[in-house]
Amino acid sequence: MAAVIGAERRERLLARLETSGVIRLEEAATELGVSTMTVRRELEALELEGVLVRVRGGAVATVKARSFAERQGADDQAKTEIARKALDLVPGSGTIAVDASSTAGHLLAQLRSSAITDLVLATNSAHNHGLARAQRGVRSILIGGELEPRTESFVGPIACAAAGLLNYDRFFTSAAAADLEHGTSETIIEEAQVKREFLRASRETVLLINSAKLGKHAAAVAVPWDRISIVVTELDPADPRLDELRALVELR
Repeated sequence: MAAVIGAERRERLLARLETSGVIRLEEAATELGVSTMTVRRELEALELEGVLVRVRGGAVATVKARSFAERQGADDQAKTEIARKALDLVPGSGTIAVDASSTAGHLLAQLRSSAITDLVLATNSAHNHGLARAQRGVRSILIGGELEPRTESFVGPIACAAAGLLNYDRFFTSAAAADLEHGTSETIIEEAQVKREFLRASRETVLLINSAKLGKHAAAVAVPWDRISIVVTELDPADPRLDELRALVELR
């Protein structure tokens, strides 16, 4: 196979990243007809440009922070299906934590007040706090702190301290990305910190995640797989794209 050189090699690597979100070192070297060292140098250059993050065996696309409004309007069909499948996991009473994700917002929008009697819900999102307040039988608590303008969530030491003041039956969280090695990750370190505090205070964690985010990696590690009990995606639980997670968590 003739080696692909220069700008064409870069464009083909970027096209692979755009299509699948991941570049596997050995596969890319074979496809391009070059050594793995050559591909590694290309990945190093692209990482310096902020296009990707190198991981063991290759690289994954960089995940960038987006506002709540941008996230709320994206992948609506997948988020609606995830919310539908997770609805019966929300208890009618007790205490839960909900992160600042738009996916969790879809879940709150679908709650049925008839199924809720006395539920305390804590969140670090003003948007999700408002959705929860609209539900009869829900006492919604907004975790305060410093407003992070990129995600419109409350973060920082005050938010972290407040998040740990309650004992939660379940923590409902989404993620910017999730990969097999690190668990979930976030674009913003402070956002990941608040999620870890919710996690520490929770008996069980439910991950609500679009399958397009699986296999990707963001800047800040948030929730390891051994602390996640249930993963809800828009896919059928038997879908082979979920095979790597099957031994780690319950799939819905």
